[in-house]
Amino acid sequence: MDLDLKGKRVLVTGGNSGLGAAIAMAFAQEGARVAINYLVDPEQTEALKERIAGSGGEAIGLKADISDPAAVAAMFAALDEAWGGIDVLVNNAGIDGQHALGWEIEPDAWSKVIDINLKGTFLCAREALKRMTAQKSGVVLNTSSVHEVIAWSGYSAYTASKAGASMMAKSLAQEAAPHGVRVLCIAPGAIRTPINREVWEDPEGYADLLEKIPLGRIGEPEDIAKMAVFLASDAASYVTATTVFVDGGMTDYPSFAHGG
Repeated sequence: MDLDLKGKRVLVTGGNSGLGAAIAMAFAQEGARVAINYLVDPEQTEALKERIAGSGGEAIGLKADISDPAAVAAMFAALDEAWGGIDVLVNNAGIDGQHALGWEIEPDAWSKVIDINLKGTFLCAREALKRMTAQKSGVVLNTSSVHEVIAWSGYSAYTASKAGASMMAKSLAQEAAPHGVRVLCIAPGAIRTPINREVWEDPEGYADLLEKIPLGRIGEPEDIAKMAVFLASDAASYVTATTVFVDGGMTDYPSFAHGG
């Protein structure tokens, strides 16, 4: 299948590590031009740019705090200057935040998660949609999580932010559809990334995790990257206002497989 992404202008937030890096590389391998947003670890950004260039792709790095409206506006202005606009936004940047019961979490810790995961997602979508609706084409893909539908004790801010990102995508999709623009979410399950290394490197924790996944394995970053590329392509041109779960069946509630 030819996904026809050659020359497309793609911005991946939080794009220099983990899922973001895999997504950036996957788009580059399909011939897209990739802008890698980052806030920390510029060395990782440079290394990823070199990998993309080494495979024949084109990439630039754009440092910005996505929770800061002025920084987001400046990032999109830089993208305009570099490539004349944007075709695909992958809102990938996010944090899980402080583990704490809801009545014990500090308000600042709660706000930090919401500011990055929800406000930051909105700010980037806002700037992208200004451009996409004007050009009558484009895709905004929010990275959600299985925790937009599965509760997670100790992470109420994270679950609220992911559920919010999903419903925001649906509302923005209604607004953008008449302009030829699609907005949707991709929801990863348990993925082998540095953010959850301590779980999948611990035999007991890993075994417990696999019990929650009907397919019996943890996901790889490339599982998400391949789906992101497909959803951003014209092969998925009839897909909008929804969440696509890539979770090995985690949201199928495997504890009920034998009657609960």
